[in-house]
Amino acid sequence: MHASTDSQITAVRAIAARTAFVLETNNLRGGDSAAKAVQSLQRLVSDLTQQSLPPTLLAQWIITHDGLSAEVCADLQKRAGCTIDFVEISESTGYYDAKNIGFDAMDVQRCDYVVFGDADCRPAASWMESLLAPFARDAEAAVKPPVAVAGRTSYAPGVWGAALTSIDFMYFPSPLAEGATRNFYANNVAFRREVFEQYCYEPLAGVYRAHCQVMGLRLQQNGVAVEYAVNAHTEHCLPDTRQEAVKLRWMRGEDSVGLTPYLAQAYVPESLQWLFRKGPLGPLCVMLMRLGYSLRALGHQDMPALGLVRYLAAAVCTIGISALDTLGALVRSLGLFRSSAARRELAALSYHRN
Repeated sequence: MHASTDSQITAVRAIAARTAFVLETNNLRGGDSAAKAVQSLQRLVSDLTQQSLPPTLLAQWIITHDGLSAEVCADLQKRAGCTIDFVEISESTGYYDAKNIGFDAMDVQRCDYVVFGDADCRPAASWMESLLAPFARDAEAAVKPPVAVAGRTSYAPGVWGAALTSIDFMYFPSPLAEGATRNFYANNVAFRREVFEQYCYEPLAGVYRAHCQVMGLRLQQNGVAVEYAVNAHTEHCLPDTRQEAVKLRWMRGEDSVGLTPYLAQAYVPESLQWLFRKGPLGPLCVMLMRLGYSLRALGHQDMPALGLVRYLAAAVCTIGISALDTLGALVRSLGLFRSSAARRELAALSYHRN
C-alpha cells in the first residue's frame, strides 16, 4: 500500500471500527493431523496481529469451526489480543454456508462492513488495511466509495504457482466502473453489510467452489460494482499432497459444469443458451476459453517475473493442469461419474502444511 497520510489512516481505522472479520476454517478439515491444522490456525492468528491494521481495531472477529476445543479457543483469543466470537458448525456444513453463518453472527449494532478470510491463506502485512481503504474514501471524491472490494489472491511465486494462479485466480475488468472486477474469490473480499445480506452465497447443488463466481455474476447483472484492490494480497496455500492436488483439479473441472449455465445466461445470446444447458459442449467451450485467458494472464498477475524459460515451463504446466480440469468437466457432463455434494465437501482438501 502506498504511504498514507494521517487523515487516511484515521479514516481507515474508523471503517475498521465498524467492521466484522469472518474467518472460516473449512479448508483445515481432513488431512492426516488435526494437531497440524490447529497449529496452522494458531500461526495465522499470530500473524494477523502483525498486520498494519491489526484485528484489535475491528469491531468484531468471528471464527467458524466444527470442533475446536475450549482450550484451543482460549489460546487463539489470547494470541489475537481481543475477543473472538467462535461459531460452531456441523461437519457437514459447506464452505460457503460457513461464511453465511459467520455473517449471521455479526453484531449489526456495531458492524456496517464485513471482511471474509480463509484459514489456509497467508495475508500480506497490509492486507486488511488495503482491503478496507477504498471504503474510507471521501464520499465527495470523484470516485465514490465502493460497496464491495475484492483483494488479490495468488499461490506462491514460481512456475507451478504462476500456472495455478493463472487458472484459479484470474480477475476480469468490469464494465461497471474503472478499477472494478467482474469476479472475486471468497477468501479475500469485503462488503457493506446490507450488500452481502442481499446477495449472500446461494445454495448450488453439486457445486464445490463456484458460488462466489455466481454471486459475482448476480452483482454485475444488478449493477453492483466490486472494486479491485491489488495491494490487498493474500497467498493461498497449495494442497498437502499430490493426491489432494489431483482431487482439487478434478473437482474444479466438475464445477465448471455447474457454472456453465450461469455464464451462458450472463454472456450468451438467449437463442443459443440451450447449447450450454446440458451435455459436454458448454463446459468444453468454457474450459477452452478459460485456457486462453489463463495463458494470456501469465506474467500479468502482479507476481514476480519468471524469465523466458520459466515462463514457457509455466505455460506448459497451465496447459497440463487445464487438461486435467477439462477431463473432470467432460466426465461429469457426460454423466459417467458424479460424486455427491456432501462427499465432495467432506472429501475436501486440507492445507495443513502452512
